[in-house]
Amino acid sequence: MAQITAAEVNKLRKSTGAGMMDCKNALVEAEGDFDKAIEILRKKGQKVAANRADRDSSEGAVIAKVNDDNTVGVIVSLNCETDFVAKNDSFVDLATKFAEIAIDYNSKEDFLNADFGGMTVAEKLIEQTGVIGEKLEIGAFEKVTGKFVGSYIHSGNKIAAVTALSDNVDGADTIARDVSMQVAAMGATTLSYKDFDPNFVASETEARIAVIEKENIELGRLGKTLKHVPVYISRMQLTDEIIAQAKEDLKAELKAEGKPEQIWDKILPGKLERFISDNTTLDQELCLLDQVFIKDDKLTVADYVKTLGVTVTDFKRVSLA
Repeated sequence: MAQITAAEVNKLRKSTGAGMMDCKNALVEAEGDFDKAIEILRKKGQKVAANRADRDSSEGAVIAKVNDDNTVGVIVSLNCETDFVAKNDSFVDLATKFAEIAIDYNSKEDFLNADFGGMTVAEKLIEQTGVIGEKLEIGAFEKVTGKFVGSYIHSGNKIAAVTALSDNVDGADTIARDVSMQVAAMGATTLSYKDFDPNFVASETEARIAVIEKENIELGRLGKTLKHVPVYISRMQLTDEIIAQAKEDLKAELKAEGKPEQIWDKILPGKLERFISDNTTLDQELCLLDQVFIKDDKLTVADYVKTLGVTVTDFKRVSLA
């Protein structure tokens, strides 16, 4: 039997990421044949992967990467079974390497078939399943392109976001990072209320009204102040006619309050803005551009980027939290 040296074991460990004893045993079984030892480790991974195929892999690390010229951004989540593994530095390093490869591919399928040191990404996942002993898989693959793309990874690698801007202006890196941080923190799902399906808005309105009316029954029973029941929840519902009627209603309120008509023009804009805010709660929750900017609550995200001469053209968010 061939003598297995420490240098050979170390070389196999660096190549595969497997433990020292696993590498030594594989080399012994392969009688010193390096390629055969790699194949033995791969087969071990395949066996472990098959045995753990039905396991839940809801933990992991989410990594966002942007290419060198900041025109492409990608988010990849490497999923595992336990938070213990997810926090391991070598696991995060592996997820980062996967994200660096993913930049060059446009679909998850193509990415899984990409080269990773002489094997495919999919094969590397199986190999590392054998090394780590947990089910590993790519849970998410999201990509954006634009004139300037920036990213943000929340502490702990559980949430990441990438944002594309309409132009590469001075300070674009800060703008894209700020907006990506907003996306990560506030969980927007779409850019604007204009992207909503009217049927979704209608059903969501009914659902929210039903919830508030049910809560009001209990509040009334307890003698507490009832919650306002909204008629509208999205700017999509606020037609020109509804806005015009709101203005007339607000004027009637000012008149009833005895406010001089000559100062109405100074008061109406603020009251109308409040009316719109009160009736666009869905937009504020789900639409990135309509959300209050987390770094300045006097601005929406749309206001923030507009003052800097750009618009947001796309964004993606992945969360394991």
